[in-house]
Amino acid sequence: MNKDSRNTPLFFITDQLEFPNVESANSEGLLAVGGDLSSERLMLAYRSGIFPWFNQDSLILWWSPNPRMVLFPKKIKISKSMGKVLRDGSFILSKNTCFEKVLEYCAKVPREGQQGTWITPDMRKAYLRLHKLGFAHSYEVWQNDLLVGGLYGVDLGHVFCGESMFSTVANASKFAFISLARELEKKNYRLIDCQLHTPHLASLGAVEIPRSEFSRILKKGI
Repeated sequence: MNKDSRNTPLFFITDQLEFPNVESANSEGLLAVGGDLSSERLMLAYRSGIFPWFNQDSLILWWSPNPRMVLFPKKIKISKSMGKVLRDGSFILSKNTCFEKVLEYCAKVPREGQQGTWITPDMRKAYLRLHKLGFAHSYEVWQNDLLVGGLYGVDLGHVFCGESMFSTVANASKFAFISLARELEKKNYRLIDCQLHTPHLASLGAVEIPRSEFSRILKKGI
C-alpha cells in the first residue's frame, strides 16, 4: 500500500524496543526515525523486514520499501563469461575471516552513481557487534593473497539480509554474491534480501516482490 510521503506521519522511536507495522511506511519506504543501533533493535528490525539507512549527520532512519528487491537463490543468473570466471580459479572465497576489513572496504570503495557512504562509524560498530554475536557474516574474495571483493549481511537462518558489497577488480563482488547464492540454495534458504532495485542486482537475477509477500516469507521462518 503506497502512501503519499507528505501526508504520512513518521513514527518516532523511543527507548521502547518496538517498531510500527511496516505497512505504515510512506511511499518511499521510510517507516520510522530515531532509536539506536543496539543489537537487540537491529535484530528486531531485520526480523520485521526493516533496515537502517541514513547519513552521518542524520537521525537514524528505518526503512521497509514496497516493493522489495530479493533474490531467490536458485534463480541466480550466471553469464557465460562469469561462468568461466567461476571455473578458472582466479578467485578464492573465504567466510568470516576479516569481517571488519570487509566493512571498511564497503564504506570506502567508490561506487558508480553514489556519493559518499551510509556505512558510518556507528554503523560499523553496530554490525561488528552483530558479527561477534554470530548474526552478521562476511564473504571475502581473494586474488593473489589480496582482498579484492566481498559482501556482508545479517543471517536470519532462512533469509540472508544483504547489506553491502565491494569490488576492487572486475567480477569480484559478483563472485562473492554468486557463491553466497549457491551456498544458501544448498541450505534451503528462502531468499537473499537485496532491499532496493539496482540494475546490477537485476542482472544477477534479483526481482522485486510485494512487501506483503516478503513479510510472509520472513514470518514463516521465524
